[in-house]
Amino acid sequence: MFVDRVEIELRAGRGGSGCVSFRREKYIPRGGPDGGDGGDGASITLEARSGVNSLAEFANRKFWRAPNGSPGTGSGCNGRAARDLKLFVPVGTSVIDAEHGFVIKDLVIEGDSVIVVRGGKRGRGNLHFKSAQNRTPREATLGGDGETRNVVLELKSIADVGLLGMPNAGKSTLLSVISAARPEIADYPFTTKRPNIGIVRPTLDTSFAIADIPGLIEGASEGIGLGHEFLRHVERAGLLIHLVEPTPSDQSDPLTNYRTIRAELQNYSPELATHDEIIVVSKCELPGADEVRQSLAEATGLEVRMISSATNQGLTELVREIAARLDRMRRATENETEAVRGMLAGNDAHIGSDAAPTTQGETTAAAAGDQPAPTKPRRVPPHLRGLTAQLSDENQPRDFDGQEP
Repeated sequence: MFVDRVEIELRAGRGGSGCVSFRREKYIPRGGPDGGDGGDGASITLEARSGVNSLAEFANRKFWRAPNGSPGTGSGCNGRAARDLKLFVPVGTSVIDAEHGFVIKDLVIEGDSVIVVRGGKRGRGNLHFKSAQNRTPREATLGGDGETRNVVLELKSIADVGLLGMPNAGKSTLLSVISAARPEIADYPFTTKRPNIGIVRPTLDTSFAIADIPGLIEGASEGIGLGHEFLRHVERAGLLIHLVEPTPSDQSDPLTNYRTIRAELQNYSPELATHDEIIVVSKCELPGADEVRQSLAEATGLEVRMISSATNQGLTELVREIAARLDRMRRATENETEAVRGMLAGNDAHIGSDAAPTTQGETTAAAAGDQPAPTKPRRVPPHLRGLTAQLSDENQPRDFDGQEP
């Protein structure tokens, strides 16, 4: 079962309570307090790990409890701290606070983790309360309560390319032809019930991930049909492939279908609507495909490609175009990152120059290039400077006339 959204309750462990105890041994009267501290409660951490494909584990268990810390004991022994509870989620999971709706953290890289709830602090034993005025303290503190929080785990697929289009537009067939993915394919709409991801390798050294998103219909951004549940899976895709069927089974207009999908993207996320897009007319072996391509090109002002998953027409060119655009996007991202790093480095250098101005000697040495900056003279002990510096085995104090040579 594929689960991509679930709400769970997390409760951290309670800290162990401190102990009230007194030392009682033979021949040791008035041994004094020796109650130990309790152990810290366990925290709950969420970590992204590859190989975890869905949130099905959390769908069957809504409440997660971390273990409590052990209480302290006598003889100054502290209680054992509880081991933190670590839960693994798929890469691309967003951790959202259920009460206020803000995103705690996006776990988009393998190994990303976040401590959602922290365990309670340990209680102190009566050993901490002894003093000269209170030699027999009979007080100890209880362990602190662990945090409790309801969180929503929302899975957003990590893919470089997202396939969009009306139901039965040929998305699953295209994915099965250009990659090793094997999604369910049938001749009726809404065959795809969950996103499918495939890896495409144009060359031996390059590859990209492509996601097949279930078919969208009008009103998907408002919760109609399956699209509302899966639109979030295409949010992280940098490039969109919009498939348009030339002869829809419901006799609808292909150009109207294209505009409907674009409107749903805009309503769902204006940022998503600005992603780079390649318009493709699928099933180009059918009659009327060329007229549909011309009408789309005139309406959008963009180049429209024609492909056929049945005859493999145009697939090689499409894969090459996708790889080229992704390469340009990655280079642009790297350039922006380098520019930001350069600005930060320049600011650090400017701050460093303001905080530690150079002296005149250092400036002269830097200008000369080959002369080191002058160093401070070494301090000489008092007995080695002044008049006493002349004293030696041959020159004793009785022979000293009080005058420097």
